[in-house]
Amino acid sequence: MKASAELGSNMQSVLVDLIELHVQGKQAHWSIVGKNFRDLHLQLDEIIADARIFSDELAERMRALDALPDGRSETVTKDTHLPKFPAGEVDTADAVGLITERLDATVGNIRAVHDAIDEEDPTSADILHGIIEKLEQYAWMVSAENRSPRKSTAKAPTRPAGKA
Repeated sequence: MKASAELGSNMQSVLVDLIELHVQGKQAHWSIVGKNFRDLHLQLDEIIADARIFSDELAERMRALDALPDGRSETVTKDTHLPKFPAGEVDTADAVGLITERLDATVGNIRAVHDAIDEEDPTSADILHGIIEKLEQYAWMVSAENRSPRKSTAKAPTRPAGKA
């Protein structure tokens, strides 16, 4: 099978975001300071490693479909859907929000092109499913660092009088 121009373009759109996620994750990894530094530092290592694996898997799928991936820095900078990462040191609490935002943006773009990719090449869509699953899991885990427990809205069960 040979990718259409649309399929190649949609896959390229995901590729640049995965590459940018890796690069921004590394920048965060180097620049975070504050509470829970070590935990976030190590968690970023996991995200970075997976983003690199995902980008390589997607680029190789593109080549298998005779599409040409473009991971050059100028292409990634120009085409990414991710906002720029701030310069300088970043407090870990702020970094949690920044990383979650970038994970969500990456997943949002994948979901935006998913159906068109699936229509032409279900195998490539299957690759995207695995990426979405893992990035959404990371977004949950990272964002949980800044969350407070929700207050329960369920009423406590009541027992009938005289029953133990």
